[in-house]
Amino acid sequence: MKIVFAANIIVAGWIGISALFYPKYATATIFQSAYQYTDVVRLVGCLWLSIAILSLLGLWKPMVFSPVLLLQLIYKGSWLAFVALPAILHHQPYPKAMACFFVVWVLVLPLVIPWQAWMK
Repeated sequence: MKIVFAANIIVAGWIGISALFYPKYATATIFQSAYQYTDVVRLVGCLWLSIAILSLLGLWKPMVFSPVLLLQLIYKGSWLAFVALPAILHHQPYPKAMACFFVVWVLVLPLVIPWQAWMK
């Protein structure tokens, strides 16, 4: 779990800071210019920076902060199902690198989420 939290700190932290403080850069790089710049990019930056901060706390108390992993599983899976997949099917632009990263994360997260501990 700590490896996933560390990856979140690096990746979500970088994306969060980029999207929040350099949104036009994030639109061009992270979102691969698939979408036009709006202030929604900064909102997404806030979400990802929050995940990075919670993941930093997760290095200290993994079980207490493990629900952030479930949140990621839900929102990344939802984005893949309701945004990326329709874009693929309709030949519309979407951030391909982000979609690939989300697929990997959606496959990994169920393996590290402490389901058994939550069920007690």
